[in-house]
Amino acid sequence: MKTLAVAALCVVCAGTAAAAPPLLLQHPTLSRDAIAFDFAGEIWTVAREGGAARRLVAGQGRNGGPVFSPDGSLIAFTGTYDENADVYVVPATGGQPKRLTYHPGLDEALAWTPDGKAILFRSTRKTYRDLLQLFTVPLDGGFPAELPLPSGQEASYSPDASHLAYVPFPQWQPAWKGYRGGQTKPIWIASLGDSSVTKIPRENSNDRNPLWVGDTVYYLSDRAGAVTLFAYDTRARTVRQAIPNADGFDIQSASGGPGAIVYDQFGALRLYDLASGRITSRGCRRLPERSGSANGYFRLRISP
Repeated sequence: MKTLAVAALCVVCAGTAAAAPPLLLQHPTLSRDAIAFDFAGEIWTVAREGGAARRLVAGQGRNGGPVFSPDGSLIAFTGTYDENADVYVVPATGGQPKRLTYHPGLDEALAWTPDGKAILFRSTRKTYRDLLQLFTVPLDGGFPAELPLPSGQEASYSPDASHLAYVPFPQWQPAWKGYRGGQTKPIWIASLGDSSVTKIPRENSNDRNPLWVGDTVYYLSDRAGAVTLFAYDTRARTVRQAIPNADGFDIQSASGGPGAIVYDQFGALRLYDLASGRITSRGCRRLPERSGSANGYFRLRISP
């Protein structure tokens, strides 16, 4: 049995700084009543109002990128087992993960189709360059289908699945703050009917992590300094800053859900209410850490 050491209590309340160091909770996703995130290479869930976190997926310590299904009953994620990254899905209440992709190349879960019948993922399976491509794989299993786009790094469907907000190519060193060289990333909106593209206005900023909610594409950008949340109105074709970020800590990732957007900033989770614009923090308590090495080997024992 794995040796567990209880981490320091992490209770974060709205408007109050955490007493304990950040736990580096990453890549949160939101349902009507829960938040899922990855921590220490495992998938965890916690109630939407915060509280005690529960480990959902363990494995070899290299699982990440959870994404709730539209109805909140399932979570897709990227699992790396035996050095191969593939798309998996698991019930939000717990259970045996189901593997959906089997290619020896990289397959990483990104989003669900709006009807909840397939999972969007990026893959190296058909590319001869360093640009990943976008595919969907049916929830019930079967062969993946390629999207009619030459490349894609991150993406989010419009509510009617007719369009896709996506980042067309990767950035070699995304942690480079204030980068304004030739690899700054745009967000494009593609019509999946004819592959025509509308570009979200920008001036050489780094834009990423698109989230399509109603008529608005939310996304992360460093166009005003530290990375924070912006919103593009697809009808008016205007951009506004949704979340002020005066403290200078970049928002690392964000995900849309019923009535709110959840994001991680400096290792903590926060909710942005779409109706009021109010921001509240969400904390986890009794989050255990596990012993083990960085390369994923656990429970080592010497034979007799």
